[in-house]
Amino acid sequence: MADIRFYHLLTQSLEQALPAILSKALAGGRKIVVRFADEAQVDYFNDHFWTYNPDSFLPHGAAADKNKEQQPVYLTAIAENPNQADMLVLCNQHTVPENIADFTLCCDFLDGGDDDSVAAGRARWKAYKEAGHSVSYYQQTETGGWDQKA
Repeated sequence: MADIRFYHLLTQSLEQALPAILSKALAGGRKIVVRFADEAQVDYFNDHFWTYNPDSFLPHGAAADKNKEQQPVYLTAIAENPNQADMLVLCNQHTVPENIADFTLCCDFLDGGDDDSVAAGRARWKAYKEAGHSVSYYQQTETGGWDQKA
């Protein structure tokens, strides 16, 4: 069973919060798949992760890149795990991923400014619990940190 962690964005955008979460996970030795809602988001974040900080970048790749099985962070819009990642990050998703069993950790981001995103997150929470996964909830603080609420 996977450890599912919901991250409720309240004070920062996904563009601001995601690089910090991914950097911390990489520093901990994780390989990661980040799943977006569509290819336009994959393309956007593929560029964003090279330029979000002028002093650093986030090593990553997507389907168009070579050696996707060697990417520490792999960006996609479909259910896949070409880099044999142990961590899945869900961005702008509305359903439980069909390949959740491939991962030991899943970080599921909720956009606090989008009622549909939050409602879909509640439905996923229920489905994860019913499937026997361990589920926790983190709410973003005013300073961009995270407080575990459940």
